[in-house]
Amino acid sequence: MTAAAERLARLRVSLAASGLDAMLVSSLPNVRYLTGFSGSNGLVVVTPATCLLLTDFRYATQVKHEVAEGVRTVIESSSLWTRLWAELQQLPGTKVIAFETAHVSHQDAARFLDASSDGSRWLWRPAVNLVEVLRESKDDDELRRIREAVRIAEHALAATLPQVGPGMTELEVAGRLELALRSAGSEGFPFETIIASGARSALPHARASRQPIARGDLLLVDFGAIHAGYCSDLTRTFVVGAPPTARQLEIHTAVREANGSASALVRAGMRGRDADALARDYIHRLGFGEAFGHSLGHGIGLEVHEAPRLAKTAESPLPAGAVVTIEPGIYIEGWGGVRIEDDVVLGTDGPEVLTSFTRELLQL
Repeated sequence: MTAAAERLARLRVSLAASGLDAMLVSSLPNVRYLTGFSGSNGLVVVTPATCLLLTDFRYATQVKHEVAEGVRTVIESSSLWTRLWAELQQLPGTKVIAFETAHVSHQDAARFLDASSDGSRWLWRPAVNLVEVLRESKDDDELRRIREAVRIAEHALAATLPQVGPGMTELEVAGRLELALRSAGSEGFPFETIIASGARSALPHARASRQPIARGDLLLVDFGAIHAGYCSDLTRTFVVGAPPTARQLEIHTAVREANGSASALVRAGMRGRDADALARDYIHRLGFGEAFGHSLGHGIGLEVHEAPRLAKTAESPLPAGAVVTIEPGIYIEGWGGVRIEDDVVLGTDGPEVLTSFTRELLQL
């Protein structure tokens, strides 16, 4: 059975268990997961016997190379929604249909109830995470793609760091890193590259700015690569132009040890909140608990932020085969911050850390 066929089979089991005749998939990452199609416009209908992909003329050639065997493709030159109603009428026994409530706009959801449209012929049921939960456990091909995305990211970082020094702006560093990512083979950037120096490194999701990097500044670098649609996510913190101070070493060591401990102890089957506590409890014992304000991590795959969650409020168990980030941080307003982030596979025999770039506090 192909990967696409296996994914569709698992989704069909979920649909049957929920009393659903079919599902309309509109989230583009979910469309890609089920069919292989990577275009920017598409709708997928999954029934017990059929998988139908609707897209437009721009992708008439692309679908021939991307779409998995067994998926029927329809190229529509006008309205995908009008064609959807026509196609649904040709699917016998299809009455109760799920739609992805997290990914459908209010305007599109109104089509399901509008008596003036054909959408009102069916019973539409909102569904949450029916496909996303399938995506949590990665198969061998997905892991291969993520490993390569990690390799590209680490290669780009190694190529960029020798170019970094005092006086450069954060934007200049971001530009050189993003050039290195493209040169190393990244298809794009899974999120806006975070380059934050000095006191700005205390902003967990700072945007790179025109601020010059001063001698002795901490420099927080958070970025990723994309390979064959799959993401990596990596953070390291450095000091620029001078040896680290005792305070910088203290904070960095605390974060590094929390990262290493959590990466070694996280396991498939533990609740997300218990995984989060692996690093949080350690940081709290050191007296920095209030300075670690975000969750420990998240899943990565076709999206850089996806299930599962490693957070104080996450009750769900972590599935085997998930790839998650382990990213503790300590942020002190007016002084700066440190974060160290790795990508970890939750294998059946224990965790495997995919990222290998040094976690030491390097002086650039």
